[in-house]
Amino acid sequence: MINILILIDCSPGFSRRFLGGLSRYSNENGPWNLYYLTPYYKNLSGEGGILQRIREQHIDAVIVQWEYEDFGFLEKLDIPVFIQNGREASSRFSKIAGSDPNSGSMAARFFIQKGFKNFAFYGNNNFFWSKQRAEGFRREIQQSAEHYAYFESEELQGAEGDGKQIDLNRWLMALPKPVGVFACDDIFALQVAEICKMNRIDIPNEVSLLGIDNDEFICNLSNPPLSSIVIDDEKEGYTAGEMLHRLIREKSNEPFTIAVEPLRIELRQSTGKYAVTDPCVLKVIDYIDENIASCLSVERLTELVPLSRRTLEIRFRKAMGISVHQFIMKQKVDYIARLLPGWDKDLIDIALGVGFKDVRSLFRLFKKYKGCAPVEYRKKFFNK
Repeated sequence: MINILILIDCSPGFSRRFLGGLSRYSNENGPWNLYYLTPYYKNLSGEGGILQRIREQHIDAVIVQWEYEDFGFLEKLDIPVFIQNGREASSRFSKIAGSDPNSGSMAARFFIQKGFKNFAFYGNNNFFWSKQRAEGFRREIQQSAEHYAYFESEELQGAEGDGKQIDLNRWLMALPKPVGVFACDDIFALQVAEICKMNRIDIPNEVSLLGIDNDEFICNLSNPPLSSIVIDDEKEGYTAGEMLHRLIREKSNEPFTIAVEPLRIELRQSTGKYAVTDPCVLKVIDYIDENIASCLSVERLTELVPLSRRTLEIRFRKAMGISVHQFIMKQKVDYIARLLPGWDKDLIDIALGVGFKDVRSLFRLFKKYKGCAPVEYRKKFFNK
């Protein structure tokens, strides 16, 4: 029987999903004994207490969350140690890597496609993953940003938290509006939402707010609810179990790295608007979004505004960076992607339902914008 010691805070949604993936792997390939201790157990029993538990329970591998506690003493062990989340860790430990800068890039592209020119990042100065997300965000907006603002703090708790909250308040008030704000996680996005509410800053019209981790409990505490980047934390847990199993079988302690990319953005009301000041362009965008399942044409959209088709095309491209037709196609593909999880009919029904003449056209455009066919997308992002 394989014995795994888990030193992870289970309260965040991403930790619960990670452990769900690990548990699924152990059930399919075990069963294993999964021993759980809160990371703060070290404060109660010390390093010696943890090492004693490892010896007494014949632990084969340790999974630890290296954030608020220093677990460097685990380097003494001759068993695999996997860092689920946290600070820069020893090269002797296995870890997750690769998704944080790409999550920042995804957030930036999202705001750019909505026409934003003002961008801001709110981060946690304690953790390298926050800085990596900020760097990916900053790099992606370099060519598009007229203004970029960066602010970082710790959790807004206690006496020090009051001072940080005042600083965050001033920072948010000073941002040029409208602005796309990317927070390092959903908890920090909720902090932004609460301060905006206190200062009567309109979300999403003045501040379009995006978090990451898609913790549904946290996201729905906000009013309006928070849009958030989805990370496949369950896949991370499953893959960690698979890799640790291989090391245990081979009696190896060779560290490994899991690279898991961000999946998609779960859209809620905190990012509902476009940063467009041209009233004619905004009217066309609103009509497209409200009628995305209909047959749409540039000719029909031109009838909505007092502009020639050529003038509309020029003004639309200036505001959005793409043509009217490209925008329609992208919105249709995004709409279909949101339908896929619960869709149980033939894809021809989806294609005809949103104005495509045949499935071939749908497949070609879907692959262009999403990188894979609709069936692959559903399996990759929604099937467990």
